[in-house]
Amino acid sequence: MQSSEEYMQSLKHWLQDTADSPLEEMSDFFTKRLHSYEEHMSIWQKSYQIFAETLPLECQSILDLGCGTGLELDQIWKRNPNIEVTGIDLCVNMLNKLLEKHYNKPLATICQDYFQYNFEYNKWDAVISFESLHHFLPENKKNLYQKIYYSLKNDSVFILGDYIACCNEEEELLRSVYLQKRKQSTIPDNCYVHFDIPLTLEHEKELLQNVGFVIEKVLDGNATIIVAKKELNL
Repeated sequence: MQSSEEYMQSLKHWLQDTADSPLEEMSDFFTKRLHSYEEHMSIWQKSYQIFAETLPLECQSILDLGCGTGLELDQIWKRNPNIEVTGIDLCVNMLNKLLEKHYNKPLATICQDYFQYNFEYNKWDAVISFESLHHFLPENKKNLYQKIYYSLKNDSVFILGDYIACCNEEEELLRSVYLQKRKQSTIPDNCYVHFDIPLTLEHEKELLQNVGFVIEKVLDGNATIIVAKKELNL
């Protein structure tokens, strides 16, 4: 296993090698890679299984943010084939693939920016997201986490499986490069692009706790899985 120092050295080399590569719009990025997406994401197979195992069995309806082709849902439906899922994603081609795979499941898909979605109040047994939110700035995520919190029923959970920065240096470096690339290409604020800007675990947990979540558990693996609970209001 690489040390943090070795990892950061490799990351800096990669950033140098890709310095001239333009940022790609999010939906276009995934559309171009749809044919190889599931193979590419197979490295997370164990994490998908762990992710599904953290979902309480009594859940009847869940909202999946950035659901893609539903690799986490493959595992969730193995455990509970009757769970009702609403999946949101920016890429219609990914959603079509998901519907093709799970045509016989209780599934509704929405092609939309989930930051703009109406989550409603006290609706969901769980909200989940796997390997999606590390593409967004913390100020956007904070507002989203507040919406998620209010949309959950009491004693329900938000389960986040994501890429977590190893240290403050990685978090700050990637965000700096991201902002610089956006500025150089004059990309408007409302355009989402594919570039990783993960937070450290400490900062991710702070965002969740600041909107009212209680961190129930953190599971480390290929992906870090955070279970954040909306506790019963007495």
